[in-house]
Amino acid sequence: MNKPTDLARHGADHDDIDLNTSSNEQFSTVMNARLSRRNMLRGGAATAATALLSTFGLTACGGSDDDPVTAAPPPVATTPPAPVEKLLGFTAVGKSLADTVVVPAGYTASVIYALGDPLAAGTAAYKNDGTDTDFENRAGDHHDGMEFFSLSADGAVSTTGVTRGLLAMNHEATTNEGLASFFVHANGGTNTLPRPALEVDKEMALHGLSIVEVRTNNGKWEYLQNSNFNRRVHQQTEVQISGPVRGNALVKTKYSPDGTKFRGTLNNCGTGRTPWNTYLSGEENWAGYFTRSATDNAARGDKSVASLNRYGMAQGAASRHGWETGGADDKYARWNISKSGTSPDGTDDYRNELNGEGYIIEMDAYDKTRPLKKRTALGRFAHESAAFGRLLAGAPLAIYMGDDSRGEYIYKFVSSAPWNPADAIAADRIATGDKYLDSGKLYVAKFNADGKGSWIELNIANAAIAAYANYKFADQADVFVNARLAADAVGATKMDRPEWCSVNPANGEIYYTLTNNSNRRAEPSGSSQVGVDAANPRAYTDMKGTTAQSGNPNGHIIRMKEDAAGSTATTFSWDVYLFGAEAAAAASTINLSGLSADQDFSSPDGMSFTVSTGICWFQTDDGAYTDVTNCMMLAGLPGTVGDGKKVTVPNAKADGSVLNVDTYVGKAATADTLKRFLVGPKGCELTGIAETPDGKALFVNIQHPGENTAAANIGDVTKYTSQWPANAGYGAGKRPRSATLVITKNDGGRIGS
Repeated sequence: MNKPTDLARHGADHDDIDLNTSSNEQFSTVMNARLSRRNMLRGGAATAATALLSTFGLTACGGSDDDPVTAAPPPVATTPPAPVEKLLGFTAVGKSLADTVVVPAGYTASVIYALGDPLAAGTAAYKNDGTDTDFENRAGDHHDGMEFFSLSADGAVSTTGVTRGLLAMNHEATTNEGLASFFVHANGGTNTLPRPALEVDKEMALHGLSIVEVRTNNGKWEYLQNSNFNRRVHQQTEVQISGPVRGNALVKTKYSPDGTKFRGTLNNCGTGRTPWNTYLSGEENWAGYFTRSATDNAARGDKSVASLNRYGMAQGAASRHGWETGGADDKYARWNISKSGTSPDGTDDYRNELNGEGYIIEMDAYDKTRPLKKRTALGRFAHESAAFGRLLAGAPLAIYMGDDSRGEYIYKFVSSAPWNPADAIAADRIATGDKYLDSGKLYVAKFNADGKGSWIELNIANAAIAAYANYKFADQADVFVNARLAADAVGATKMDRPEWCSVNPANGEIYYTLTNNSNRRAEPSGSSQVGVDAANPRAYTDMKGTTAQSGNPNGHIIRMKEDAAGSTATTFSWDVYLFGAEAAAAASTINLSGLSADQDFSSPDGMSFTVSTGICWFQTDDGAYTDVTNCMMLAGLPGTVGDGKKVTVPNAKADGSVLNVDTYVGKAATADTLKRFLVGPKGCELTGIAETPDGKALFVNIQHPGENTAAANIGDVTKYTSQWPANAGYGAGKRPRSATLVITKNDGGRIGS
């Protein structure tokens, strides 16, 4: 990910949905029944008893002794039953190019936490003019994935609190043109080398994670600047390397000669929440922050060159920001991963530094004294989110993940330890993570043309891995560090940028957003292009004005159903839930899902099923459709894998013929099962979805509004392509800022109803 309060508002009802073609109960029936039971239980035993007595017209004992049987009971006042809630009852919002946040009629979106907001009592208010400092104690930039962790009214750990909690959040990157992150420097920053140390220090601090306490105050949400829970994790924060790679030769550095620790976490994008109540964050596009000399291949002279090339770090590659030029201090030197020392193991330089990036990192949001840990058993790649499959006592846990790069793979981790429900309230949450996340099997997905697929274990005992010609694996830790190479070896399916994933709470099916792929072709040429297949069946040209966009510019959402073994299954079935497309695009080749103007989207990215309602929320990170609309968030009520049909997609070839590819498309959405909920301001990406346990507050992030502003215009606010959220009344200055929204319903109901 890494692309693009004011409320324009648009409410309608809808009929009950009919998505399930089996004899099982409809999803809405099951969900509404479950919610009714939940509400009764929340009311307590006395409330439940009163409701039952009223229903049956009973009164307490007593009355006339003359005729206790026939005496008429006193009249009983009964309350009419509450109307049945209809999900997706809001009116879809239209597409928008305005520099504002658009939500449906009956909803309010408010900014609650933005870039630079102070997180400690002694930190000054954010001036937003480029002169601010102390970013180790401020909100970072590019708010991305996040999770809500409840607190009770008195500040204790809770799973049910709805008026007070912690937002754990990723700060993925900064907005830059050239080297400098120009919105946070007074004059736009320095775009020549060497970079000033003060600029580099500021930019390093803007990346990482934050914990911020939020609460309601007189019915409105706010963040607490002086909360003891508040925390920043940045590039100088010590992190432990945990799992099978801990202590391995591949992660030994000058900073950690024994290969057990690392500094910081970088380019964090998607998230996850463990069943034991900790935060997981995925390290995504981290390779570009480093540099290698033009002669490094010869200096190394070993297999590490193949690994570096596979992870996008060819010799001579320049770094994104030039942080390695900030000075002689070790905190700058680490960004140059050239072999410069003479030691045989890399303990006198940072030749192995890149092997410490690219993991899922675990953090206890409630306890800042507990260490952060990189969970290496989950593999190393461009991680997005980490979604847990359905929990079953006595069965291993399954965690689903994607590698967000063109032509990369979908993964699953299965824990060695079987799930014990008692661990949901563990006293030591990070130690519980050790139990489930440090030992297990890592699998990669292969999608077959018949709508089936298989999980292939990435194990050095697999002959295809052990004998792989392009890289000689030393041990199983090497397989985890070089998961991409291992997946290449076993012939996994190359996907169209697997980003976020989420598990449908109604049936356990797994959904992945496949954002787009400009390298997908009917007739691939060169090493970077890849051919169409059943799971990635479209290669077409989409026009953005006069610019031709080729490949799969609009992306799609694929879903998977594990076979009978559940979390440990090695086979699955699949189909495509939705194909991104413009509503007016050709139905036979592009708009295969038949999207309407209230449903069309491009480049799906963030995704989450909210537990309170079962709604599938997904967000866009788009560049293909932004001449028509800013990025957006949609809400869907999906059916099940296999509820649709097989479709033949004709892909045009250069000679005028077509290459037909069969694929499987889910049941067509209706106006009541898919609609647009939110459109963001100019130049932004929508990302991050978190809710309070009652579903009555939804937190959403607006990332990098105004990112296409020219750095040369930093001194002229009239030339900023966005002034959000200042134009919505939040904060000082006019420079655009990434920020968190809290969305509530004006009638106090649940979001999405």
